[in-house]
Amino acid sequence: MRVLAVIPARGGSAGIPLKNLAQVGGVPLVTRAVKAALRAELVDQVVVSTDHEGIAKAAREAGATVVERPAELSGASASSESAVLHALDTLDGDPEIVVLVQCTSAFIDPSDLSEAVRKVLDGEADAVLSGAQNHAFLWTPEGAGINHDRATRQMRQDRPAEFRETGAFYVMRTAGLREHGHRFFGEVTVQPVPTRHAIEIDDPEDLEIVRALAPLVDLPEPIDVDAVITDFDGVHTDDRAYVDSEGREMVLVSRADGMGISLLRRSGVKLLVMSTEQNPVVAARARKLGVPVLQGLAEKRTVLRDWLTIEGLDPARVAYVGNDVNDLGPMSLVGWPITVPDAHPSVRAAARVVLTRAGGDGAVRELCERVLAARPEVQEPAAPAPLTRASLRIGQPKPVAVGDLLVGDGEPVYVIGEIGINHNGDIDIARRLIDVAADAGCQAVKFQKRTPEICVPVEQRSQIRQTPWGEMTYLEYKERTEFGREEYTQIAKYCDERGLHWFASPWDVPSVEFLEEMDVLVHKIASASVADHELLRALAATGKPLILSTGMSTLQEIDQAVEILGTDKLIMMHATSTYPLPPEEANLRTITTLKERYGVPVGYSGHERGLQISLAAVTLGAVTVERHITLDRTMWGSDHAASLEPAGLEHLVRDIRIIEQAMGDGVKRVFPGEEAPKARLRRVTV
Repeated sequence: MRVLAVIPARGGSAGIPLKNLAQVGGVPLVTRAVKAALRAELVDQVVVSTDHEGIAKAAREAGATVVERPAELSGASASSESAVLHALDTLDGDPEIVVLVQCTSAFIDPSDLSEAVRKVLDGEADAVLSGAQNHAFLWTPEGAGINHDRATRQMRQDRPAEFRETGAFYVMRTAGLREHGHRFFGEVTVQPVPTRHAIEIDDPEDLEIVRALAPLVDLPEPIDVDAVITDFDGVHTDDRAYVDSEGREMVLVSRADGMGISLLRRSGVKLLVMSTEQNPVVAARARKLGVPVLQGLAEKRTVLRDWLTIEGLDPARVAYVGNDVNDLGPMSLVGWPITVPDAHPSVRAAARVVLTRAGGDGAVRELCERVLAARPEVQEPAAPAPLTRASLRIGQPKPVAVGDLLVGDGEPVYVIGEIGINHNGDIDIARRLIDVAADAGCQAVKFQKRTPEICVPVEQRSQIRQTPWGEMTYLEYKERTEFGREEYTQIAKYCDERGLHWFASPWDVPSVEFLEEMDVLVHKIASASVADHELLRALAATGKPLILSTGMSTLQEIDQAVEILGTDKLIMMHATSTYPLPPEEANLRTITTLKERYGVPVGYSGHERGLQISLAAVTLGAVTVERHITLDRTMWGSDHAASLEPAGLEHLVRDIRIIEQAMGDGVKRVFPGEEAPKARLRRVTV
């Protein structure tokens, strides 16, 4: 061993009790010193000399060897050199170089430490100390200039360089230390360090300063955790609320957070939102993200402690993100207390990490990316072999990205409110139906797009229809109810405001081109179009994700469609095109059949009355559920009768989220709520 770093860290401290365990950036000072020394390229081993078991435990966990420091070397008058020499005596043989590293310097750059070691190894010096360049004019109490002539005020650039000893580290030849008994001997030089690293902690005020500086000085590091719990207001939002004239509350969130959360869930990290308020806005956002939420909490710390126990999580591997004083309790429970830059000062001081992005402006996305950086890269399933009707069975379906959300196994069910043609050609009705979907917690709304002169058969065009707008031909009726660019521009803007995806089922190639110009995220293929190969080829050419409904189709017809569409970005929907759908024709086990045959995520498009069949589809693995929606089933139009009204849609989404939570992970365990009945009721015999 050529280079040994010794960190003296006694338990006593006059200015700050147990100073070496005081946390800066959420990490004890002794841990920060150990990690800095271990990261220095030229340091071979790190030893912590201490008389305190708590410090010893923290040092071992950080990767250091611990030397028990005797009482006679642990008092306030004991020198750091005595601790270093004692540590050397406990080891077999002296290293060539010994480095004294002090915990009282919170910011030590490993590269600065290695450079100081190099200077001694290369013979440039016998001892090197850390120093910050100093331009201050020093005075005696009597008014005499110490480093300047008070009669001549020199310019900064005209003065010789001076360095202030920072106390962070000292590098010495071991033989010289033993010979002289102190750290300064022979040729002594300075290793310059940045001024921002040059604060030595002697009193509580120094500790406050370095805690405030930590978020600005510490380099971002991966956050290695198994679970992430977040507050809502001020973390997912900018901590403001917008209230309209009817008293409805809205908040500002970042759309970028959604993809980060999806990727985090996919990596296996557990997620939870906790809020002291009971607010439908919180519930709606949590549903959109697919994250469990606990609301109306009077005491977050107790609830979090119980949740960690239920989930079997090590608190040291859990992150909690908060921004206000009511978050201090749960932050104290976990190994990674995290906050946002505009948090309450006491919360910033308690945080191990202060994010650079504010709540509502990407804080959650930044957090997700740093957590993902610490985890093994999620392996994508191998791309399926070219599809043939002779060999269709392939591996586990992988989720498909639709905008900022992932749709597939292990992801929240993607709920689509199908507006279709239930807007009856009225943009105001369309807006109201968008509101219905958003308020219920859907992720998307779907329309239908046709070019009537192509889609309406010639023999039907002149047939007379009785409509709410009077008597007209069937072609006129279809043109009357078809939305164009102006309406879809309004729809796109309004869906964005309500946080919804929107797309449509194109029924002809010009409609595909129209929707591409509108830049939809995904295309839906209606059951009626499964055999329209010209349309399928146009859709495949877009490169967008595709959702294929399979109603009124044989497996052979679906095979041919899939050969054209491919499986890379395909989501399939089991459907039976009977309106309304009787239970005996639902055939829900086809969800499993399609998933196994084609190796793609499979959802359910329902046309039944009620909710039971759609909910059963979720328990069978449907990754998306699509239902027609209406303001009133008695409205004029062909699809209203088989549609869900607002209350029904709200109940459907609510029950889907309950089912997702109730499905669990399949691991048999005894939950905390069972402990009391178990103690009271369990009878054990042998």
